[in-house]
Amino acid sequence: MLTIALPKGALLKDSIASLKAVGLDFSGFLDSSNRQLQMLDETGTARGLLVRALDVPVYVEYGQAQLGIVGYDVLREKHPNVAQVADLGFGGCRLSVAVKASSPYRSPLDLPIHGRVASKFVTCARDYFRSLDLPVEIVPLYGSVELGPITGMSEAIVDLVSTGRTLKENGLIEIEVLFESTARLVAHPLSYRLNHDGLEEIVERLRSQQNPVTVG
Repeated sequence: MLTIALPKGALLKDSIASLKAVGLDFSGFLDSSNRQLQMLDETGTARGLLVRALDVPVYVEYGQAQLGIVGYDVLREKHPNVAQVADLGFGGCRLSVAVKASSPYRSPLDLPIHGRVASKFVTCARDYFRSLDLPVEIVPLYGSVELGPITGMSEAIVDLVSTGRTLKENGLIEIEVLFESTARLVAHPLSYRLNHDGLEEIVERLRSQQNPVTVG
């Protein structure tokens, strides 16, 4: 049976809509009274797993799920051994460097050497500043990252931005975009090559429904 890992949070509703469009219905996960973490599709041909977004590629990499839907930001941060088979086109956002609007910094290169940058995207932030040859201290934060510059704990943050409203309401501005992120369909590499449980057909149907950009 085909198993698909679905992400809790912002991508869940669109993920379920995409799968429903190709005949796989996991709408029960959207019921607030439902506490199930796994369920069968009505056709009995597929099983859905409801997991944290950061865990989606883990379930796929280790073969507990043959397919998963996850943001490109997670893939860039975690570098899992999964096959990216399609860009599903929803969940658009960007990973950006932001600072206090009142600060003198208008470019990442304006930040002080050995300054502090707060982020939950530790790998992405570290790789980015290394590419600039700018030594900074990456401070891991996993909630309310905006408080870093506000409290003076850090000069900047690296965080996901969608509308920019949260930054604006907290007196922060973007000064650089590291990359754009959308929801990606990922597959277990061996299962995809061997076309286990009709995997290739499901992938092609999702591609045709969403008209996504195929990625390597």
